[in-house]
Amino acid sequence: MKITDITLDRLRLPLDPPLHAAWDPEPRRAFDVTLVRVHTDDGPVGIGSGDTMDGFDAFREVFVGEDPLAIARHVRAIESCTVHGGHYWPLEAALWDIAGKVAGLPVATLFGGALDRLPAYASFCVPRPPSERVEVALQVAEEGFRAAKIRIDRDRIDDGVATVAAVRTALGDDFTIMVDLNQSWRMAGDVAPATDLAATRRLLRRLAELDVFWVEEPLPYADTDGFRALRAENPGLRVAAGEMQRSVPEILRWISGDVLDVYQMDVVLSVGMSRTRTLAELAMLRHRAFTPHSWSNGVGVLANLHVAAGVGGGPWFEVPYDPPDWTPARRDVGLATPLRIGADGCLAVPATPGLGVELDEDAVARWRIR
Repeated sequence: MKITDITLDRLRLPLDPPLHAAWDPEPRRAFDVTLVRVHTDDGPVGIGSGDTMDGFDAFREVFVGEDPLAIARHVRAIESCTVHGGHYWPLEAALWDIAGKVAGLPVATLFGGALDRLPAYASFCVPRPPSERVEVALQVAEEGFRAAKIRIDRDRIDDGVATVAAVRTALGDDFTIMVDLNQSWRMAGDVAPATDLAATRRLLRRLAELDVFWVEEPLPYADTDGFRALRAENPGLRVAAGEMQRSVPEILRWISGDVLDVYQMDVVLSVGMSRTRTLAELAMLRHRAFTPHSWSNGVGVLANLHVAAGVGGGPWFEVPYDPPDWTPARRDVGLATPLRIGADGCLAVPATPGLGVELDEDAVARWRIR
């Protein structure tokens, strides 16, 4: 079997109203999605998505004509391409989709098959005053979520803490709350400095009093000593990071140096599926958690779910969801059926071979950028 072509569908979904996210320097008025299709001469077509695949046209011939099941070869090729272009991990996801289809198994089974579902947390993105955030938190709890993540704007720390406190009071001690500080990397155009270590220390002490399960991305990635200090000073509060860390050697140093409690590499945005599996297993062997960032479209969510379930990650899995602004209809544009959690509060691994992606071709055609 050979790869005959790799095609990209670039979709643009208008955001109405615009999404005012804490990590966006400006309100976004469109949500772009790139769908990757790997075509083969034997028929199976693999589908992946997540990163933008910008500049990939220059590297297509590195992969065309090769065996799609030689994934280790393709991972090394993708890593070499990143030196000269973008980050093409959605291509690896599409290759694993083919491998699952050829084997007749879900990709999670190929990655170890440890779990067939993971408890989901609603990952909020829109800054809201406490009363509105409580209203949304109550809604997602009624839908079956037993946990949620709240983003705190670095310029509105007191408001953020007040919001976390209001959700804790309204939903009680049995509802799990995570907090994302978004300080490790920047969206394009955001040049503001990160909150310094002293201010972050004070903030984490306040959040620890509210029984927050983890604090995510509290410092820039380079401040490994700062990460360790935060952990040492707040033994009841986990520190999570790594969603956009694209250096495998650096993540290995984190694991060997016991820098974090929770490792969050995104398989379509960070270091790919194969590398993430290895890193996740190493972290879990040290009794640290692996639960990937999955803030992309539905295909990217599925790719992360398969790896996390395959290796037995957890204890939670991120589901981007913040109604009414961020919904399955927006997140899963192009999917025939939007992803939903079950009555047990878990997101189940699709039982179909591959990643379980079924595209709505009419939606793809409607939103394709011409």
